[in-house]
Amino acid sequence: MQQVREPAVAGMFYPANEQKLRTQLELLFDVSSGAERVKNAFGVIVPHAGYIYSGKTAAYGFSTVKDNSYDTIVVISPSHREYFSGISIYNGDAYKTPLGLIPVNKDMRSKLCSSSEMIFEGMEGHGNEHALEVELPFLQYMYKDFSLVPIVIGDQRKIFVDELAESLSETVDEKTLIVASSDLSHFYTKEQADELDSKVAKRIENFEYEQLQDDLENETCFACGGGGIVSLMTAARQKGFNKTKIVHRSDSGDTSGDNREVVGYLSAVVYG
Repeated sequence: MQQVREPAVAGMFYPANEQKLRTQLELLFDVSSGAERVKNAFGVIVPHAGYIYSGKTAAYGFSTVKDNSYDTIVVISPSHREYFSGISIYNGDAYKTPLGLIPVNKDMRSKLCSSSEMIFEGMEGHGNEHALEVELPFLQYMYKDFSLVPIVIGDQRKIFVDELAESLSETVDEKTLIVASSDLSHFYTKEQADELDSKVAKRIENFEYEQLQDDLENETCFACGGGGIVSLMTAARQKGFNKTKIVHRSDSGDTSGDNREVVGYLSAVVYG
């Protein structure tokens, strides 16, 4: 019997009904249809809040690679609900959303885990985590057949981030896309959030991933999935990709109208 990770946040972060979900995704991709397509993309950085808040920004990021095709997609997520040491790759057979099952690429999972003592197969971080799950319907809407490597980082310190980057650079090929899932600052005023999030955007735009890791550890800026962003950019550089483009930025106040305490969002594409 297959071990399937059932959807945990369908009906909360995005519609649980398949047709309603497809309709919302269609609208989001229509709104973001003007995003520049990038053929030689290595990865994308996208937010992971409820679609009503961050879906537009996420769709802009995903739209940059909408016309490409991939055999495998690696999604890197932070762990919001539990702390654990290391990096967990789901040990089951598939992830499920209202749009269907996505099989796990067990060969790539095995290669990543065998190359590092810090990366392991497990359930840690996967149970109720939303940051990985909410990206999957976007991918299913764009691509018919692909396998998934679902990664949750339990500890985003530099030693773990660098280890993941090294393993990814040694394992992924040209038919692999890496998705780094991250929101930005949380619960500052719109003006304060813009100032903080601009620091993250500048580091990404300038391909300053080492400085971004330092900024995050020193808390001079914020990104809950910053470790995934740094891992993506580090692996990209090791594979010869050295360009980034910020595609869209927003915050929750754009939807709610409440600018007193907002959450920041950004999408970007990493390419060569």
